[in-house]
Amino acid sequence: MKIAIIGTGAIGSTLAFHLAKAGHDVTAIARGARLAQLAGDNAIVKVDGDRAPVQASPGLDATTPWDLVLVTVLAPQVDAVLPALQASSAKKVMFLFNTFEPLDRLRAAVGAERFAFGFPAIFATLTDGKLKSEIFKRGQITTVTDADTARLLTEAGIATVVHDDLHSWLRTHAVFVAPLMAAGTVAHARGKGISWREARGYAEAMKAGFGIVRSLGNAITPSAMRTTSRMPRAILTFILWVMTRTKTLRELGGFGPNEARMLIDSISATAPEASAALVAIRP
Repeated sequence: MKIAIIGTGAIGSTLAFHLAKAGHDVTAIARGARLAQLAGDNAIVKVDGDRAPVQASPGLDATTPWDLVLVTVLAPQVDAVLPALQASSAKKVMFLFNTFEPLDRLRAAVGAERFAFGFPAIFATLTDGKLKSEIFKRGQITTVTDADTARLLTEAGIATVVHDDLHSWLRTHAVFVAPLMAAGTVAHARGKGISWREARGYAEAMKAGFGIVRSLGNAITPSAMRTTSRMPRAILTFILWVMTRTKTLRELGGFGPNEARMLIDSISATAPEASAALVAIRP
């Protein structure tokens, strides 16, 4: 397949690497230093030296009949790439990022017949242009709206499932992960876990988020998240207190506060009257 990937940070580079290794013709759309790296290497390069060949381009060619375009920019950056997506001859456009907002606007922008959405369950970093990544294959794995793309990614080594209510899934995930990201940012900056009192505040924020999702008419999904949403605050507090003492959450916090801020702002804009606890933990 002929595939373009817009947004070749750590997540986009991981997708490009696996798809290229699986034999697909992959073009990485990038800019600045990342574009120069990709053009010089003609490949995605991992920290262990493993390479997957890709072509590098500063923009999406509108005349190319791409079988698939994957969009892995952050939600606040997506408006900048919508004109190129609208003008393209791509057969399918899949957006993959964290968001709390409705998906209708993106669907309308590229056309319902071309639209797909997903969430990449990938933990990855780029250091001096070299990729280190982990694909989650148990528990929460990459989740998408489209069965054909789920099959494509799974065959490329990225375990993927289809969810029939991804909007609810994304909103549930956002209210779960925003407090985790915010707590991780604090733990990373301090080099140690948060206090019990602080953990209680993050647990309150998570509880408030689950309540907002329900109030908007969305389901809490999948089943593991329903279980989490019903946990007493004391148990959630303990879990958050413990998690900020783990290397994984501190590494997550090392990505900085921007994504947590974006999610909290989006949630609170949707339900300002119920968002005080979330606003209080905004990093």
